[in-house]
Amino acid sequence: MSLLVAVLHSDGAVLFANAALENVLGLSRRTLEGVDFAQFFTDPALLQTALEGARSHDFAALRFEGSLKRLHHEAVPVHVSVAEAELPGEVLVELWPLEQQARQDREERLREQAQAHKELIRNLAHEIKNPLGGIRGAAQLLEMELASPDLAEYTQVIIHEADRLQSLVDRLLAPHRHPHEVGDVNIHEVCERVRSLVLAEHPQGLRIEQDYDISIPEFRGDRAQLIQALLNVVQNAAQALAQRMAQGDACITLRTRVARQITLGRERHRLALELHVIDNGPGVPEALRERIFYPLVSGRDGGSGLGLTLAQTFVQRHHGMIECDSTPGRTDFRILIPLP
Repeated sequence: MSLLVAVLHSDGAVLFANAALENVLGLSRRTLEGVDFAQFFTDPALLQTALEGARSHDFAALRFEGSLKRLHHEAVPVHVSVAEAELPGEVLVELWPLEQQARQDREERLREQAQAHKELIRNLAHEIKNPLGGIRGAAQLLEMELASPDLAEYTQVIIHEADRLQSLVDRLLAPHRHPHEVGDVNIHEVCERVRSLVLAEHPQGLRIEQDYDISIPEFRGDRAQLIQALLNVVQNAAQALAQRMAQGDACITLRTRVARQITLGRERHRLALELHVIDNGPGVPEALRERIFYPLVSGRDGGSGLGLTLAQTFVQRHHGMIECDSTPGRTDFRILIPLP
């Protein structure tokens, strides 16, 4: 369950806490049992007042907004429901993390937008593809009929631009052409492959640090697509570090961790791969932060705006999601993929 649940004695002592609540508080059920649950709220009086109402049968259910304190973490805002339990003298407390709900809504919105963009791009690319072939062919025929070789310069411009647009269309259609080839994937082999490719491309001024959790198990996935997805994200980070590379202090960190009790696409997963690509660049411009995964959106001169779009598509094929948290000096792309 993604819902946080506690069963309390009428005096507020914890009788039961589910796994989701244990995970948020960072405490085991055995540690929580018998403890006054109100102490985990930033304003304990809110729960204490609700428990007094439950004891005196003033209501069937009471709802309020509160905030749960967490060990070594910031407090998490929650929507709280307090109601009498089936057994006399017991109170059921249900808590919905508001940030989790907002995150789920954002994920759902991103998935819907990605699907709409894919359909639009696929249809648009097919509509562009056929006229392009005709334009290129007509330019070639025209070039053969020209009396003056000097005029061939103009037909070559037409052919070159048609080829450039054809290349763009092929890249737009690439994710829909390749079948999903599933096999056993070791995420650290994927990381090392990408690391070597990017360092070969940027041999001077760039450091790529490894921070791996080697206990992460293999999982079923398309290795080639995951390499391409991670390569696009890391290359995007490297391109943003051009100025720091010139200074010789550009750094990208590849960090792998296991995340527990993660909700992706409104489905709860016990375990998930959490792969971070962290760079010390200038950060994503605020105007682009909500649109960086949209196709043809780029914050770099000459950028195609397809790298992150394709990365998101490939990760979504693995039932995962890419998120971005960016401030000047630190940008963190977080790739989440469910684990078995």
